[in-house]
Amino acid sequence: MTWIIDEMTRADWEAVRSIYQEGIETQLATFETEAPAWEDWDRSHRTDCRLVARDDGAVSGWAALSPVSERCIYGGVAEVSVYVAEAARGKGLGKALLSELAGRSEAAGIWTLQAGLLPENQASVALHRSCGFRKVGIRQHLGKFGGQWRDVLLMERRSQVVGAD
Repeated sequence: MTWIIDEMTRADWEAVRSIYQEGIETQLATFETEAPAWEDWDRSHRTDCRLVARDDGAVSGWAALSPVSERCIYGGVAEVSVYVAEAARGKGLGKALLSELAGRSEAAGIWTLQAGLLPENQASVALHRSCGFRKVGIRQHLGKFGGQWRDVLLMERRSQVVGAD
């Protein structure tokens, strides 16, 4: 299957939000319980490195980066989000999006990508590993979801291009 991966625009938001909500409902993707309004999402994500994958014009998945800190020392570190519509899962779209995002992040001067994953989400763990992420560690009982403490697996990908000196 082939997709067209391009820049996310404001016009894509309803489809992006719907895919985000599908991920939320799995209870394996995030601690969030509801996809935010555009203004909140837009404010919390970098304005560059926002991608959508289109299949016959319809958005099938998205990927974006969030800054990890406002401190300048962390200007080259970003947190990854990758979500694929339920109907498109298991077909390689997540890898296509994450690979493209990694390349674009390097063009934007990012030297480290990090991902906080629920360890039970084995598909996401495998996806990140296949794109060069390594396990940093487990953050135990990082947050409560549904009344249960949940661990978060921290993974990172260090650029071989940016900051390789």
